[in-house]
Amino acid sequence: MEWENQTILVEFFLKGLSGYPKLELLFFVLILIMYVVILLGNGTLILISVLDSHLHTPMYFFLGNLSFLDICYTTTSIPSMLVSFLSERKTISFSGCAVQMFLGLAMGTTECVLLGMMAFDRYVAICNPLRYPVIMSKDSYVPMATGSWFAGVINSAVQTAFVVQLPFCRNNVINHFSCEILAVMKLACADISGNEFIMLVATTLFTLLPLLLIVISYSLIISSILKIRTSEGRSKAFSICSAHLTVVIIFYGTILFMYMKPKSKETLNSDDLDATDKLISMFYGVMTPMMNPLIYSLRNKDVKEAVKHLFSRRFFSK
Repeated sequence: MEWENQTILVEFFLKGLSGYPKLELLFFVLILIMYVVILLGNGTLILISVLDSHLHTPMYFFLGNLSFLDICYTTTSIPSMLVSFLSERKTISFSGCAVQMFLGLAMGTTECVLLGMMAFDRYVAICNPLRYPVIMSKDSYVPMATGSWFAGVINSAVQTAFVVQLPFCRNNVINHFSCEILAVMKLACADISGNEFIMLVATTLFTLLPLLLIVISYSLIISSILKIRTSEGRSKAFSICSAHLTVVIIFYGTILFMYMKPKSKETLNSDDLDATDKLISMFYGVMTPMMNPLIYSLRNKDVKEAVKHLFSRRFFSK
């Protein structure tokens, strides 16, 4: 008899800003502009890190991976989001939702681990500068980046596989802009405690452990910087890691605000997300990837010089 209350879902309805057509038009324009900036900014960083031989270092190899991640992460959700803003039919197929969940979670997990690897790279550069070429050789930083991608794909594949096997009730309304895994899990008409436990373990391994590595790395970095006697030396050491630290604060700060703030049981079971949650979700999904290349280019002399060299070579060599 329990099958009477269940159905085989073939599509989901993405609620997003449904019911606010003026806001949808406004966000369509804003997000489209941001998406173009994301593609241009991160694409430029990838291009200069490949073409400029001075940037063939572990730091810029990681940065190139981060830029590629940001392009992939936003591309998994923004195009479909833009279409839904202009369309009256705001649906996504079950298989399309599963793919979006997998790609979004894979990119997010990879970025968490990659930021931890980048923090370790900055620690070695500042605290062990003489051994940096040995410790962060190509045989080290390439497997570190590859391992970050591997961790993201495996984590996402496991979690997505468990979610798509859940039975779903007639309620197919996802109260989000995209197929976010937590929003989809809430629609299941079955006990999801097992899925929540898997997610807890994954969060500990791939989000909190990299964060712990970042905290330890920067604690040691700050300790080393404070031991430098000259203000010029301290300023130079801080400039080496300031861009990465800014990105970490924005990225993890948004995650912690979104997922770890206290919520009442009534709020968790409500069909309506708080307006602040939706704006924070939008900020996390669009603003962070857009700001990353701006932060690294504005606060990094090497990137500025590489951009000037690239454009001067292209326009004045003719």
